[in-house]
Amino acid sequence: MPLSTLARARAHRPRIRHLAVQHAARGIIAAMAFAATCCDAFAAQSAGQEDWRDQVIYFAMIDRFDDGDPRNNDQGAGEYDPRDRRRFSGGDLAGLTRRLDYIAGLGATAVWITPPVANQWWNDKAQYGGYHGYWTSDFGEVDAHFGTRASYRAFADALHARDMRLVQDIVVNHTADYFGYDGAYDPAQPERGFVLRPQYDRRSAPGPAPFDRNDARDAAQRADGIYHWTPAIRDFRERRQELDWQLADLDDLNTEHPEVRRALRRAYGGWIRDIGVDAFRIDTAFYVPPDFFVDFLHADDPQAPGVSKIAADAGIRDFHVFGEGFAVDKPFGNAMARKIDGYMRDADGRPLLPGMLNFPLYGTLGDVFARGHAPAELQHRIEDMMRTHADPWRMPTFVDNHDVDRFLAGGDEAGLKQALLSILTLPGIPTLYYGTEQGFREQRAAMFAAGHGSGGRDHFDAGAPLYRWLQRAIALRRGDRVFSRGTPRVLDANPAAPGAIAWRMDHDGRSALVVLNSASRPQLLDALDTGLPPGTTLQPLFAIDGEAPSLQVDRDGRVTLVLPPRAGFVWRAESAAAIHASRQAPPPAAISIDAPSHGEGDLAISGRAPDLSHLQLVVDGDLASAQTVAVGRDGRWRATLRTDDMLDPAITHRLVARDPASGRLSAAHRFTVARRWTQVAAVDDPLDDDHGPSGRYTYPDDPGWRGSRPADLRGAALWTSGGALHIELRMRALVADWNPANGFDHVAFTLFLRLPGRDDGATVLPQQSAGMPDGGRWHLRLRAHGWSNALFAADDADAQHEGRILGESARIEVDRMAGTVAFTLPARALGHPASLDGLAVYATTWDYDGGYRALGEAAGPHRFGGGGADGPKVMDDLWLEVGGAR
Repeated sequence: MPLSTLARARAHRPRIRHLAVQHAARGIIAAMAFAATCCDAFAAQSAGQEDWRDQVIYFAMIDRFDDGDPRNNDQGAGEYDPRDRRRFSGGDLAGLTRRLDYIAGLGATAVWITPPVANQWWNDKAQYGGYHGYWTSDFGEVDAHFGTRASYRAFADALHARDMRLVQDIVVNHTADYFGYDGAYDPAQPERGFVLRPQYDRRSAPGPAPFDRNDARDAAQRADGIYHWTPAIRDFRERRQELDWQLADLDDLNTEHPEVRRALRRAYGGWIRDIGVDAFRIDTAFYVPPDFFVDFLHADDPQAPGVSKIAADAGIRDFHVFGEGFAVDKPFGNAMARKIDGYMRDADGRPLLPGMLNFPLYGTLGDVFARGHAPAELQHRIEDMMRTHADPWRMPTFVDNHDVDRFLAGGDEAGLKQALLSILTLPGIPTLYYGTEQGFREQRAAMFAAGHGSGGRDHFDAGAPLYRWLQRAIALRRGDRVFSRGTPRVLDANPAAPGAIAWRMDHDGRSALVVLNSASRPQLLDALDTGLPPGTTLQPLFAIDGEAPSLQVDRDGRVTLVLPPRAGFVWRAESAAAIHASRQAPPPAAISIDAPSHGEGDLAISGRAPDLSHLQLVVDGDLASAQTVAVGRDGRWRATLRTDDMLDPAITHRLVARDPASGRLSAAHRFTVARRWTQVAAVDDPLDDDHGPSGRYTYPDDPGWRGSRPADLRGAALWTSGGALHIELRMRALVADWNPANGFDHVAFTLFLRLPGRDDGATVLPQQSAGMPDGGRWHLRLRAHGWSNALFAADDADAQHEGRILGESARIEVDRMAGTVAFTLPARALGHPASLDGLAVYATTWDYDGGYRALGEAAGPHRFGGGGADGPKVMDDLWLEVGGAR
């Protein structure tokens, strides 16, 4: 056996086992011994072999990746139409197989695919298709659109031949939508109001048995209890509903039932045995009791053993399972992280699932690198995940996926690179959503020319700038296990505004330093305590752009850096060297600061710098906004410090005085600010005017809209504090039926700001098929719904393009009891205006899900009614202005 084949034995193990089984069936038993021998030889190698901590996952949605066999596209149920994002586009397993070199070339070592099992192709109630794979109609069959068992096996074998791993997405919480309830629901009589929903294929139940026993009107089936006989979840805060009621009308399996557990182990164990799957990602894990997973993984049942036992018997040594718990934490919170950890170990510390998707880290990465939150929030998230989770190294990390907006839908490319570099240099399994490497902005656009949202061309360009950049970044990760197995220590993080964050990764006696600047301005990172020995040389390893400077740690273990805008640098710590006098930091100048430790507005400050003619005042590291101050002949200086970017009274700010010629610094002065706000405008809006411009619009049919009318504005008010702005909208009702990150759903707010003293700007409302009222213009546009919050400038905005994305957005505060949603923007987001007199805000409501929801003559489950498809997407609106009417 060639050495190269022996070295790949673990990855080839399923393939070798298949060959062995085939040969054994022909009477050649020795083939099985051959497979065992090569696998055991590999297992005997050094303990330094790779495991899941060292992998990089590429996540592909089968239907949207590539179409390798057009013959399986249209199954004749009206489910296939690449022009319609709700329907199948034609991607399949053959397409994935033929593009594996493209994926491997990126540096990915594993491929996670959406569920390949047979799915409900079209849901008439939802008016949506099952192209995504999460509406199971048969747990044991490959969906006809994706291929056959043979094509799935060919895909797995092709992966393993490249020493890559296969992650299959699976669902244990529910099946497709075959039944529901019309009218009142009585848990004591679950047969009342029960309906089987008509299906395009006339099937009334999924398969195999026992999943076909789904009719609560039949006393025997009702007593079997294979399903929870429940309607759709109405309140996600109620744990019993979360576990037992239907998520989005999908039939909820009774996962406490021994027969259900056995059937799921048998079905999913078959994919391990027959295909050679290396890992499972478990969808909607939060909706299943945690103890289910102990049974699912480890059940000692000879007829249907736990999947970990099946994997071990199949020769898959490092089988991994990770779950999805879709929940992000608020800044500096960890309630959702603890809930996620409750699916990896119980209250007594006993293991449950080996991993969970790290949703809280995803949320914080977006806040810091797309929405302009302070990097101290990322410091908290890193430190909290290390405290909260026993094994964060096996938790997949990501910056976006198929269930959330693309990073580039609300952030820019510079921020995307910083977020990606973060997951590639922190604990966790970095997971890249397909199309990220091609700069995709649409959530589920196709990679292949004939698919939905592709723009009529293929997107498998290995020369694309982001693809090439990711090759470098992934090579950094895979080139040193200090990044895949190291422990992070955050050294510094700006607490007040976009700016610097630095962490050190330590593993096996080696260290690496990672420094990022999330601001779009140069940042001063002074006297960073690296915790490394004096004289340590920092060898540049990586830079997002350009090259990282060579550094040497000073006598106090510190370095000082000026970071370019949106920079990202990585260094490896080399052995300490002698510190030469010429390389020492200059001695500190006699610079002092005399300033209050607290203020309620702009601050009067002063100090001494006897040997200087002028100096810079640098607040929170922001060099671009540093104020140059003249020093008098008596060596004293005075200045007024503008504070209308400092809106959180709990944050401690940091001020240093700096000699720009030598780089010498004063001691840091720390202070807090609690600014006063003044209401400058208010308007009431009539109730019951949420019917669109024509007065004919209707909400979608779903009760979440019809029952609460969440797009009806009641009024608004504006407050200012210097150049900062606070906008409060009063609503008829606020709902949060879908557990939204921002605290509200079923409505999207789009706010258009006209800045004072400008006559440029845009008149079109992007993607809303409308324009500003009375020919008005806007300069900034804020779009927010339950899971997005993005700020755009009017540059390049048109009917289809939202404008230039800015690296900062508003702080959102929701008071559901009062029915208010508030948005706060610091002065820097508005360009530091001297005054906001004349500012105007035009607010519109609609809803958003990867794009503004559709409008049609007739309303649908998720479509607004009463207008043409190209009609204005505005349900209600209002205008208010500082200093007068429009």
